[in-house]
Amino acid sequence: MVCRNKEKGEKALSEIKSKTGNLNVYLEICDLSSLKEIKLFTSNFTLKNQPLHVLVNNAGLLEHTRQTTVDGFELNFAVNVAGVYAVTELLLPSLEQAAPDARVITVSSGGMYNAPLTSNFQFNEGRFDGTVQYARNKRLQVALTEKWAELYGDRGIGFYSMHPGWAATPGVATSLPQFSNALAGKLRTSEEGADTVVWLALQPKDKLQSGSFYFDRAEAPKHLPLACTNYSVDQLNSIVGTLRSLCGIS
Repeated sequence: MVCRNKEKGEKALSEIKSKTGNLNVYLEICDLSSLKEIKLFTSNFTLKNQPLHVLVNNAGLLEHTRQTTVDGFELNFAVNVAGVYAVTELLLPSLEQAAPDARVITVSSGGMYNAPLTSNFQFNEGRFDGTVQYARNKRLQVALTEKWAELYGDRGIGFYSMHPGWAATPGVATSLPQFSNALAGKLRTSEEGADTVVWLALQPKDKLQSGSFYFDRAEAPKHLPLACTNYSVDQLNSIVGTLRSLCGIS
């Protein structure tokens, strides 16, 4: 488990061990908005020389007010995109050790359906809108999954993005209170939201399509008709190149 808050992480760790009886659960502390902390965490993990079979990029943020990290990134982008990108790229050696069964599962959102791919990572134009920025970030996660599948498919690593459905989590209640209140009692449980993540982690890889987007244990479309969210290979390549440079990954 990689958590930002040590106290909350230790509490969750204790609950998981108690409920499952599995003592082989470990906690790493890392603020995924900080490239320095990410690089320290991934370096230490890689030095353990252990295979990493499944990486789940689940940490996410929807902050409505503009905040800037120590790296100079808008905070939502820092966690949802730069953090996800850096962690995945820097843990590739450990994932390769688990080939051909290694896989990366990135938890995106259906909110990305109306968001086009954009290179304006920092949301510099117009009035800042955290909900729009979140949707853009989630679109970029899906696009990155496509690119990873293309780049590293021959290394025995599968890459999948997914939409968990709208679940009643503390994050949703905090970030989208009106939405959460309006759908009180109708949202999914945390367990239901996690279902497809667990399914993707356990399915034989020959039954999955690397680079695809999943919802409710099935491949789902990445674009809606008339949404104008399609992008070119050149556009994605340019964005990934910029992201690599921003994250300082060689």
